[in-house]
Amino acid sequence: MKPGEQVHTPNRLDVALGLRIRQRRKALSVSQTALADAIGLTFQQIQKYERGFNRVSFSRLVDIAHALDCRVVDLIGDLDDASIPSPLFRQDTAHLREAGAPDLLAAYAAAPPTLRKAVLKLVQEIAKDHRARMAEDGSETEARKRASKR
Repeated sequence: MKPGEQVHTPNRLDVALGLRIRQRRKALSVSQTALADAIGLTFQQIQKYERGFNRVSFSRLVDIAHALDCRVVDLIGDLDDASIPSPLFRQDTAHLREAGAPDLLAAYAAAPPTLRKAVLKLVQEIAKDHRARMAEDGSETEARKRASKR
C-alpha cells in the first residue's frame, strides 16, 4: 500500500445488502455465474456486490431482484433501521465475510433445532482450543526470545 492510501472498508449497509442478495441467490440454488449472466455481469462483480466491496446501484438492484424473482423491498427490508447499533453490526457482519461463513450459517439454520446446540458447542470448543494453542505458541515464542537475549 502506498503512503497516504486508505484501506477500503465496505459500508455496513453495502455488506448487509450483499448478504441478503447472497442469501436469496443461495435459497434459489442459483450460482453467481447464473445470476451474473441473467443481468449481464461477470461472476466477479456479483462476488463484489455480495461482499459489499462494490455498491449496488438502484437500477442494478432492480435487475438483481427481478433475476432472483423477488421485489427490491424483499432484499432491502429493514436495512435502514437506525436502531441497529453500528459497531456491533459491523463486527457481526465482518465474520460473514470469512470464507465459508455464509455456508456454515445456512447449514446451521437448516439443521434440526435439537442438533444446533451440539453443533454450536462443538464449533465453540474448536475455537477455544485453537485460541489456547495460539496463546501457548505465543508464550513459548516470547520465552525463547527472552532466553536468547541472556
